[in-house]
Amino acid sequence: MKSFLEVFPDLHIADNVRELFELVEVEKVATTRDRSSIRIYIVSPRLIHKQNIYKLEEGIKSQLFPGKKVTIKILEKYHLSGQYTPKKLMDVYRDSILMELKNYSILLYNMFRRAVLSFDEKDLLTMEIEDTMIAKDKAPELVRILEKIFTERCNIPMEVRLSYRPAEARKRVEEEPAVIYMNAEHTSGGAAPSDPAPVSGEASLDLPFDEGSSVLKPVGDLNFQAEKKQKAVKETGGKNAQSKAGGDLSGKKGKGDFSGGKREFRRSGYGRKSDNPDVLYGRDFDEESVEIEKIEGEIGEVVIRGKILATDVRELRSGNSLFIFSISDFTDTISVKVFAREESLEDLKTATKAGQFVRLKGVANIDRFDGELTIGSVVGIKKCEDFTTKRVDNAPVKRVELHCHTKMSDMDGVSEVKDLIKRAKQWGMDAMAVTDHGCVQSFPDANHSVERGDNFKVLYGVEGYLVDDMKELVENGAGQSLDHTCVVFDIETTGFSPLKNRIIEIGAVRVEEGRIVDKFSSFVNPDVPIPFEIEKLTGINDNMVLDAPKIDRVLPEFLEFCRGAVMVAHNAGFDISFIKENARQQGLEFNPTVLDTVSLARVLLPNLNRFKLDTVAKELKINLANHHRAVDDAGATAEIFVRFIKMLKERDIFDLSQLNELSRMTVEMIRKMPTYHIIIIAKNDVGRVNLYRLVSESNLTYFARRPRIPKSLLSQYREGLIIGSACEAGELYQALLRGVPDTEIHKIVDFYDYLEIQPLGNNAFMLRDEKSPVNSEEELMDLNRRIVGLGEQYNKPVCATCDVHFLDPEDEVYRRIIMSSKGFKDADDQAPLYLRTTDEMLREFEYLGSDKAEEVITNTRKIAAMCERIEPVRPDKCAPVIPNSDETLRSICYNKAHEMYGENLPKIVVDRLERELNSIISNGFAVMYIIAQKLVWKSNEDGYLVGSRGSVGSSLVATMSGITEVNPLSPHYYCTNCHYYDFDSEEVRKFAGMAGCDMPDKNCPVCGEPLKKDGFDIPFETFLGFKGDKEPDIDLNFSGEYQSRAHTYTEVIFGKGQTFRAGTIGTLADKTAYGYVKGYYEDRGVRKRRCEIDRIVGGCVGVRRTTGQHPGGIIVLPHGEEIYSFTPVQHPADDMTTRTVTTHFDYHSIDHNLLKLDILGHDDPTMIRMLQDLTGQDPVKDFPLDSKEVMSLFQNTSALGIEPEDIGGCKLGALGIPEFGTDFAMQMLIDAQPKYFSDLVRISGLSHGTDVWLGNAGGKSNNSDGHLYPRRYHGISDRHGPGRGPGVHYHGERA
Repeated sequence: MKSFLEVFPDLHIADNVRELFELVEVEKVATTRDRSSIRIYIVSPRLIHKQNIYKLEEGIKSQLFPGKKVTIKILEKYHLSGQYTPKKLMDVYRDSILMELKNYSILLYNMFRRAVLSFDEKDLLTMEIEDTMIAKDKAPELVRILEKIFTERCNIPMEVRLSYRPAEARKRVEEEPAVIYMNAEHTSGGAAPSDPAPVSGEASLDLPFDEGSSVLKPVGDLNFQAEKKQKAVKETGGKNAQSKAGGDLSGKKGKGDFSGGKREFRRSGYGRKSDNPDVLYGRDFDEESVEIEKIEGEIGEVVIRGKILATDVRELRSGNSLFIFSISDFTDTISVKVFAREESLEDLKTATKAGQFVRLKGVANIDRFDGELTIGSVVGIKKCEDFTTKRVDNAPVKRVELHCHTKMSDMDGVSEVKDLIKRAKQWGMDAMAVTDHGCVQSFPDANHSVERGDNFKVLYGVEGYLVDDMKELVENGAGQSLDHTCVVFDIETTGFSPLKNRIIEIGAVRVEEGRIVDKFSSFVNPDVPIPFEIEKLTGINDNMVLDAPKIDRVLPEFLEFCRGAVMVAHNAGFDISFIKENARQQGLEFNPTVLDTVSLARVLLPNLNRFKLDTVAKELKINLANHHRAVDDAGATAEIFVRFIKMLKERDIFDLSQLNELSRMTVEMIRKMPTYHIIIIAKNDVGRVNLYRLVSESNLTYFARRPRIPKSLLSQYREGLIIGSACEAGELYQALLRGVPDTEIHKIVDFYDYLEIQPLGNNAFMLRDEKSPVNSEEELMDLNRRIVGLGEQYNKPVCATCDVHFLDPEDEVYRRIIMSSKGFKDADDQAPLYLRTTDEMLREFEYLGSDKAEEVITNTRKIAAMCERIEPVRPDKCAPVIPNSDETLRSICYNKAHEMYGENLPKIVVDRLERELNSIISNGFAVMYIIAQKLVWKSNEDGYLVGSRGSVGSSLVATMSGITEVNPLSPHYYCTNCHYYDFDSEEVRKFAGMAGCDMPDKNCPVCGEPLKKDGFDIPFETFLGFKGDKEPDIDLNFSGEYQSRAHTYTEVIFGKGQTFRAGTIGTLADKTAYGYVKGYYEDRGVRKRRCEIDRIVGGCVGVRRTTGQHPGGIIVLPHGEEIYSFTPVQHPADDMTTRTVTTHFDYHSIDHNLLKLDILGHDDPTMIRMLQDLTGQDPVKDFPLDSKEVMSLFQNTSALGIEPEDIGGCKLGALGIPEFGTDFAMQMLIDAQPKYFSDLVRISGLSHGTDVWLGNAGGKSNNSDGHLYPRRYHGISDRHGPGRGPGVHYHGERA
């Protein structure tokens, strides 16, 4: 025999399964003569869950035989250890048998699931089933199957005896059809036509070595490599075989052989449409449709049905049009191409609208352009009903979902919050909670999904990561000294639960006065097989413990060894819980003082990131041989403890009472503690603020791989919050799995406001984990029953939730791919974490009894009723306050105006200033101007120019307060000496709509001094809107070198802790998602068409990956306000090394509440400063805007003293000018031949946006007056004015 991995060397298997199959050998491989069915006979010393077998069969088929009609069956035979008896085998293998029966016959599955099993004798199973006619008829078959599995497959002889009990009257669920008999053809794994004929109705159950009536031909060492190479032949191969397949799939005879079928490919005139009103295009047809995933290769004519996802229409040179659209039936997606003439265009446009469902008949062939299988030669397109399952909630009283994740749950949830809320409203639910992992970033979108006056209520919460930082270092201490006698011990077990698992080894050393004086070591026969994972971890197998004493002998001896001592262990809670539970079962008293070296290590070795035994031993240079063997681990732990005693004494700690005073955990310790999931929901506005505070602290202070919430902090800010126990990763569920004492359970339950239970499928992953204490679905039910019982005992409501991560069952594929990209080995085993209806949940929990099931489902409404309707983002505007800002702004503006135009200001200046100031001051915007003015003046004072960006250049108040150099008045002259001005002369009016610097130079007619030329003719409405109340957007471009200093200066203006960086959210983009999807299928040897990949990508896009910060956005918090009343805060990208603090919400969500300043870093001011330092030239005084040398750069290279040949043939000197130096922009300059500065402004505006220049300016478009006038743009508009693109002006600069 060869090992399994040797026979299948290229098979991709998950790592955890691969380790198990390293022990498996292949006895033989057999196939039918036509190779349509292959059976693989394996031998294993370890049980393999049937789900792993099924996945392996699927993997072999998809990876080694892609596109082939072949059935793979794996038949197991086990050589198990002497530890197994029929009862023990049934305990560990029952869930696997249930899965096998479910695939074979629902009837037999339900019979076995409801059967009561007992072993009155060692090899005799008594199976009590319900006394019904059907049960009596089918029971012999069930007996035969069980005996065959035990005796032949597992080599554990067992006899089954039947007994009957009266049948229970069960309420029938209307949606569930009554199953009388399950014929072989209706089973889920029905035999393929060429499969071996089933024996005695065994259509799909693979019983050991049951080869059926067909003669199987052994093939020995099947050459899978050769097979794989044959599969690599193109889909276009072997027309005859494909034709046959085509005939089968289309439901018609022989079309696939293309005989006489060339008409299918010939382009002909558009045929008359059918009289059938359902026909949208082409001719009518009646054939049955096939699933798209079953179309393999060029099979000829097919009929498909599906939803049209996307349509593209392309005009061809011939004048015809090519319609390309993708259609999906959600098993797969395929592209359809239709060449259309003018007369069929309207029909095709109607038939191919995205979003509608259609039936379509055409020919499947390989497209010669992209090499993918497509549908062409379309005969007809018909209307089709939406065949996707539409789930509805018909319950009279609806449930409320209290545990729901959106795309904002880091790479975990895959549904948009608006879709979840929309579905809940469609189903008639009253409310829904939003509880993403560790963040609340979906709150604003959730709020926008509910219109004002809508009765639907959103409950705002979070699934946090709780750290229990309130435990003491010493449990049950009595003030003993550190030199008191201690027993340092360690145990090895078959799993994690003291209630379900067994001890297999105990090792201990007795320490007196710092010295090891005695040792205890013993194997323990657990009376159950040791799981494979435990054997791998400890090296202890069944044969090593078979002859060892059992726990009832070992434990009393061990307790005698420990008498009077303090018990010390590494992760003592685990070891002590097993000893306590076994002592309780034997009626032995055991209530010692307990000290945990893990907790001590957190205090004494804070530099460590992990506190596993081997890590601590390595840090203290203590030898640890044979790790995970009890006696060796106990010895190493004892040495660690002795070293810790010495360290504690150096800190003047000499007894356990003093030691407990060290229990208060530091931030570093909390960051290294294990976490539990917890649901926190805000029930009012006080709770919302406290929730934001907790989220902020968890991200700013306690973040380590995930945002952690210390239990002490949660207790401090608990007002207004409702606390739920969450999922299986919650503190309560984990405590039940570990089997902690009832006193501890009481403390845990007491902390929560409600307890949570979830559908069995959510936690079914534990059944596949050998280390899990849960071995069957019944045990999962028992855990939920236990939680329900705790709710009754402690008067806590128990709520059934779904732990929603996707909207519908079919959406699991998106989460599967996301989790696979994160490296999860079990990504393919997605739990059913979809949103369920009330009826679906009632069916899920029917095992609790109808009354209790209804109670736990409707209790969710009670929790919802406790919550008020709240706004996650405050609706009011909270601008910062600077004392006397209104008067200050007015004073600054008029002082500057008088400085420019003299004491008697022109009416145009006064009117414009008053109109702007009245609008700015009355709307409370003056403080924004003052802030910008302070920042600009500070930067200029420090030697750096500042660029104004955006529509701020249209405000004269901004000009007069020094925020921008752009003067929005009409072009005019003014004299700085005698204050002469000219706004109205005929000469000046000619330049209306242009720039003042375009006017000719002129001397003052009064004093003879050269006049200043100014004005860009921009209306104020561009900035604050026609009503003057639009939120001003003042964007400032600081030097990149100076930006951080400008940000710091905002703290000087407003005070420390009053400014925050504007936060952003980074989500999964199209290209990244495409890589994830493509990589996922390639890793599994599955080929997907691009259109199907695109469909799946659509469900993955938008999932949160990270957070970030706006490059220059600063959010200002007014004095007297608390940031938590607006938004939580955090570090960008969870970077705990930075001092930067950003808003947790995307800044767009709160920019209507809080002032956002755009303090951007830019290269241009830095370059200008550098050039000033290098040349000694002042950019303001030495380079006016109408400089002829500067303007010549946009026409030729003469000003630079070089020829075009010197710079690679470039005809212009604009090569180094930002945004004018591109080939496209320079061609615009060559075409437009700008003469004035205003021409450059227009070109700047037209160079931005797709086809703006080509569609508007049309190349050269100079007017008769020599000015550049694009077709649609006259004058300087707010889109293309000095604030956009390269038309940026720098304060104090004229270049």
